[in-house]
Amino acid sequence: MTITGFSQDTSPEIVEKAKLIHEKVITIDTHDDINVDNFTPEKNYTMDLDSQVNLPKMDKGGLDVSWLIVYTGQGELNAEGYEAAHKNAISKFEAIHRLCEEIAPDKIGLATSSSEVRALVKEGKKVAMIGVENAYPIGEDLDKIREFYERGARYMSLSHNGHSQLSDSNTGEENDEWLHGGLSELGKEAVAEMNKWGIMIDVSHPSKEAIKQMFEISRAPLIASHSSARALCDHSRNLDDELLQLFKEHGGVVQTVAFSAYINTEKHNAFNDAANEVYKEKARERGYDIPERDSIKTMEPEAKKAFYEKYQKVQELAKSDVEALKKTISPVNVSDFVDHIDYLVEKIGIDHVGISSDFDGGGGIAGWEDASETLNVTIELVKRGYTEDEIAKLWGENLLRVLDEVQAVAAEIQKS
Repeated sequence: MTITGFSQDTSPEIVEKAKLIHEKVITIDTHDDINVDNFTPEKNYTMDLDSQVNLPKMDKGGLDVSWLIVYTGQGELNAEGYEAAHKNAISKFEAIHRLCEEIAPDKIGLATSSSEVRALVKEGKKVAMIGVENAYPIGEDLDKIREFYERGARYMSLSHNGHSQLSDSNTGEENDEWLHGGLSELGKEAVAEMNKWGIMIDVSHPSKEAIKQMFEISRAPLIASHSSARALCDHSRNLDDELLQLFKEHGGVVQTVAFSAYINTEKHNAFNDAANEVYKEKARERGYDIPERDSIKTMEPEAKKAFYEKYQKVQELAKSDVEALKKTISPVNVSDFVDHIDYLVEKIGIDHVGISSDFDGGGGIAGWEDASETLNVTIELVKRGYTEDEIAKLWGENLLRVLDEVQAVAAEIQKS
């Protein structure tokens, strides 16, 4: 395997040491969004698409395991909304299975346990795992938790941006507006049901009060699939020290996320504002204006799809100009990202910290802009003195340990 894309300001000795470690350990990214249009016979992850994650990029960057996400945006809390959400979720489950079972079974396999992960890696295959971002699609039918488990889901969050029927979202913090005061009664039952089936409970999007209640109720450890440290970046999507302590006490894991706005909001805003001006200018040269973010959110699906197709072309045209911006305005980078890892390790210990990107869902930072640059994270960890054993824990062993513990709890519950 050839791994490229490492930092140029790093000594060859550090790079070589990092390469050896990177090839030896199992590297797991716990949050990568998908577009079902990229899971067809004509267009799929065997090709180096413009997606941040695909098999060629995973090969180039030495990323072994990608948690592919069944994401559903928050809609109305009624039967019609639940039905549409469920349909959306199933389309994504089916897309992931199609990749692993029909499109590229010789290159990637679907894993539902740590032993399956290890077996697939040993075979030389890439590994897909499934996480569900927002349990809104289960509606009010908790039997759908078992359905999602049987389709391969091994973690699920109870809300996303906006309060669900199960849990308040972190977004309520903006206006101090809450629906349940944490979890709804159905949400509390959902926690028990997830424990029963061995689905890890993901707390990256729910409110602080909901997270505290999940820690109280759950018989198994929790995970944050893509969150960082609030002490370093005061964003409601990050975890404060009180919540971090609960992860330490209950044996869970926080998967630090390479999402620039959650790592350093000030740096993110400064660079993004400058980059957006470049994009607007390129769009005007092509005869159209880029609408404001709020109006994009309210577009009909077809209009939104057409806009993003145009926007991707603008981004491609502006690539060299945006790259040149980095000489005058520093973007959020791998060093800033590993600052969060350092903080979390110091606060809660090496056994409770992991790594995620949120690729194809807004994630990506300078130095780790897609899966092909995954080695750069290991290089930075080596530069900071992390040992091979510690890097193995951060890249995946901690997450696999929690998965084992969650599945052991499920086995005990089902036995009784």
